[in-house]
Amino acid sequence: MKWEVVIGLEIHTQLTTKSKIFSPASTAFGAAPNTQTAVVDIALPGALPVMNKAVVEKAIQFGLAIGAKVNRRSVFARKNYFYPDLPKGYQISQFELPVVEGGQITINVDGVDKVINLTRAHLEEDAGKSVHEDFQGQSGIDLNRAGTPLLEIVSEPEMRSAAEAVAYAKALYSLVTWIGICDGNMQEGSFRCDVNVSVRPQGQKEFGTRREIKNLNSFKFIEQAVKAEVQWQIETIEDGGKIQQATVLFDPDTGETRMMRSKEDAHDYRYFPDPDLPPLVISEEWIERVRSELPELPEAMQARFSQQYGISAYDAGTLTASKDLAAFFEATVAAGADAKLAANWLMGDISATLNREEKDISQSPVNPQALAALIKRVSDSTINNKTAKDVLKKMWETGDAADTIIERDGLKQETDTGALEAIVDEVIANNAKSVEEFKSGKEKALNALVGQCMKASKGKGNPGVLTELLKKKLA
Repeated sequence: MKWEVVIGLEIHTQLTTKSKIFSPASTAFGAAPNTQTAVVDIALPGALPVMNKAVVEKAIQFGLAIGAKVNRRSVFARKNYFYPDLPKGYQISQFELPVVEGGQITINVDGVDKVINLTRAHLEEDAGKSVHEDFQGQSGIDLNRAGTPLLEIVSEPEMRSAAEAVAYAKALYSLVTWIGICDGNMQEGSFRCDVNVSVRPQGQKEFGTRREIKNLNSFKFIEQAVKAEVQWQIETIEDGGKIQQATVLFDPDTGETRMMRSKEDAHDYRYFPDPDLPPLVISEEWIERVRSELPELPEAMQARFSQQYGISAYDAGTLTASKDLAAFFEATVAAGADAKLAANWLMGDISATLNREEKDISQSPVNPQALAALIKRVSDSTINNKTAKDVLKKMWETGDAADTIIERDGLKQETDTGALEAIVDEVIANNAKSVEEFKSGKEKALNALVGQCMKASKGKGNPGVLTELLKKKLA
C-alpha cells in the first residue's frame, strides 16, 4: 500500500520586545534564575495583566507580511492546565478570535514552488521552565521566561514530506527575522516548532490520527523527527496496530520519537475569555502606520534584484534568503562591483568559506567594499579568476586589501602579447598530441593547451589572450 504523509506546523516565535507581554519584567536571555519576574509573572494574588502595545505591533507586522487578515477585535482566553512552571495554573492565550487569520507562505522544494496556507497566528505568554541538571534528586523552577511574548503561527496541514516541512519552517524563520519581530535564536528557544504528523492511504480524503512532535529547535531535527515518526506510524499500521493521538518527543541520540502524554483537544483546556483583559481593539490607522513602516519584503526585493541588477530569479532568491546577505550584495554593487560577479562571489567562495567556519555573513572579515575592490581587479584583467580566489583567501586571513596583496605578491596578470606569444609557442612545441587532437576537432584539447600556458606563466597569463593566441597559431 502507498501512503501519503500529512504535516502541519505550529511554530512559537518569541517576540523581540524589551518587556513581557503583560508585565514590565525584562525579556533578556541568560539572567540568573528568577531575577526577571514581576508580580504578574509569578501569579501573586490580585496582580493584573496589562497588555504590552509593542507585542501587538509585532503581530500586526507579521499579519501584513503574509497577506493575512488582521482582526480589528480579538480576545484573550485562559487556557487551563497544570505545569509546575506555570504558577497561575492557566496560560493567557487566544482561542476563538486570534489577532491574525489566514495568510500564505511560499516554499520551494526541488525547484518547485508551493503555497502553504496559514490558519492563524495568535498571541500568548510563554511558561517558565523546569531545571533538572543543577539539582540532585529534585527539580528547580526558573520563571524568567514566564510571560515572554509569543506569536504562535499555525499552518494548514498542507505539507506532504519532511522536505516540505523544513522548507516551510525555514521560510517562516527567514520572514520573522527579516521583519525583525524575532531574533531567531533557536538554541535559546526563540523559534520552536511543534510538528503534527499523520499518514493515510494514498487517495483517501480523511486524515489519519495525528501525533504532535513537541519543541524541535533545529531544522535538522525537524527533518529527522518527521522521517522517524512517519516510518513508525506506517510500520505500526501495517503490523495491525492503531495510532493513538498523542504528544511525543524526539530523541536526537536514538533518532526515535517517544510518547510524552496522550494528546489533549481544545475542550480539555476549558478555554474561556480572560476576565482581567478587555478585547484587543486595533484601529485602521494603527494598521496603516505599521504597514508604512514595514521593510521591503523578500519576494518584492527578489523581483527588484532581478529587474534592477539583471540577475536570474534563482540568484535573486538566494541573495534574499537573509536580510544581511541582501544588504551585503547591494553594498558590494554600490561600491562598484559588477552585479553578476558580486552574486557569483557571494554565493560561491564567500558562502562556502562562511559555511566551513560556521559564520554568518555579518561576521565576514571581508566587507562589501573590500570584495568590490577584488571584483574590479578581475573585471579590469589585473588578475584572473584563479588568482582572485587566492587573493580572497589572503584577504580573509590577513585583512589586507586586494590591491595591497596583488602588488606585494607580484600577482598582476600578464597581458603583454609578446611575452605570452613566447609561452604559446613553447607549449605548442611541447604538446604535439594535444595540438593534433585540437586540429582533428576535439575542442577540449584547447582547454588543455590553455592550462599548460597558464602553468608556464605561473598563473599570471590572461586566459582570454592565451586562448586567442592559441587559436590563431593553430588555425
